[in-house]
Amino acid sequence: MNFHEYQAKELFAAYGIPVPAGTIARTPDEAVIAAQGLGGHAWVVKAQVHAGGRGKAGGVKLVRNLNEVRSEANRMLNMRVTTYQTGGLALPVDSVLIAEAIDIETELYLSVLIDRVNRCVTFMGSAAGGVDIEQVAVDEPEKIVTVQVDNTTGFQAFQARQMGFGMGLSTKHVRQLTRIMAALYRLFMDKDLSLMEVNPLIIGGNDNLLALDAKINMDDNALFRHPE
Repeated sequence: MNFHEYQAKELFAAYGIPVPAGTIARTPDEAVIAAQGLGGHAWVVKAQVHAGGRGKAGGVKLVRNLNEVRSEANRMLNMRVTTYQTGGLALPVDSVLIAEAIDIETELYLSVLIDRVNRCVTFMGSAAGGVDIEQVAVDEPEKIVTVQVDNTTGFQAFQARQMGFGMGLSTKHVRQLTRIMAALYRLFMDKDLSLMEVNPLIIGGNDNLLALDAKINMDDNALFRHPE
């Protein structure tokens, strides 16, 4: 089962993983109300579909006034999104996420997945975030840092240090990454997930790590344990 970005971010926030403030909207009027509620002078309108690469398909736009919020929300709610992850399908957009605009200093990549080859949970990270990570893995595999979690001991703090310093982060950001990875691992195990992807995980203008995007897949076989 796939989660929409706004649903994934709700779970992230519940586990203490920092995410930008945002509100879901299903009409242009709701989008304007959402932007007003968030405050500020700039927002990001994000089409909610189960696919990466939305930005290149016109599904993510930075807007700087309420008229632009309305027009972009209206455009996205009437569009169909086709990306390299939709398998040739054009996905309808039923809702948009109105999120606060965040200054971005650095974009990173972080994911958690079921590693069927090694029969464990594995973290993958890269300093080359915000791009098609599949292409990075093919062209520059040395930029991918992999950490395998032992099934008996579970996630350990030293593994976050291995990941953070492997991505070239400062000591401050490694400490933040440690908390984020520990929370991601708890969420992953608690909810019987099969994949979590944060692309990008950013260093924002306030010099703190923030999950700017979120993707979650859940094991369908475990749904009976999670009626919520």
